[in-house]
Amino acid sequence: MNNTLVKGLQLLEHLARSDSALGVTEIATRLELGKSNVHRLLQALVELGYVQKNEARGTYQATLKLWELGTALEARLTIKGAAREAMEQLLKDTRETVHLSVLDGDEVVYIHKLDSPEPVRAYSEIGGRAPAYCVATGKAILAWQDEGYLQGLSRRLTRHTEKTITKPAEFLHELERIRTTGYAVNRGEWRETVWGVASPILNTEGNVLAAIGISGPSARIKPTLIKRLAADVMAAADTVSGKLARG
Repeated sequence: MNNTLVKGLQLLEHLARSDSALGVTEIATRLELGKSNVHRLLQALVELGYVQKNEARGTYQATLKLWELGTALEARLTIKGAAREAMEQLLKDTRETVHLSVLDGDEVVYIHKLDSPEPVRAYSEIGGRAPAYCVATGKAILAWQDEGYLQGLSRRLTRHTEKTITKPAEFLHELERIRTTGYAVNRGEWRETVWGVASPILNTEGNVLAAIGISGPSARIKPTLIKRLAADVMAAADTVSGKLARG
């Protein structure tokens, strides 16, 4: 176990639970650490935004960044709970692997999934990541992001298969199509033989929270079936959005 990391987390937890800002000497005494060690840890935490320093008093206190992370985690857990029944129904309707994804930087993270009962299926894992612009759930979320961010992302597209969209204009046009139709399609853009269909989960203000989608072998998810699968996926997304709106 990384000893420096452990000490840093212990220090951060101590500050988060303290009713008042603390000085280096007080922290060192309470945690039984050397003052020079405490100072280095505090500097790192300040640079990362987890701790702020009162320059006049020379004291330190935790920032709201921990609260922001906790709130984000709580939101993900809430979405996961709200999506469970819809995901089970989507699996029953399509017999393809179902994913629930959120955006993290330029990637999506699979926060929940249900595996297809078919022997040949799309393989992934909870906590796994993929470039958002390459997979259906990622594109479904990206379509509702800020235009400035999307312009920047459009210049960072890297090819993963022959089907990956790497031209900025084509990428932005694809997102416009997703906003119009309400669903996104992955045509082998991340893994050559895996296709997917997904739809965004929106809050009452129209902001995207996550995306729900299916993925499977291109031999089963054929172009002629996309519209039917999209209808199933959009119905699932609407169900989750409605459930979240009702609390």
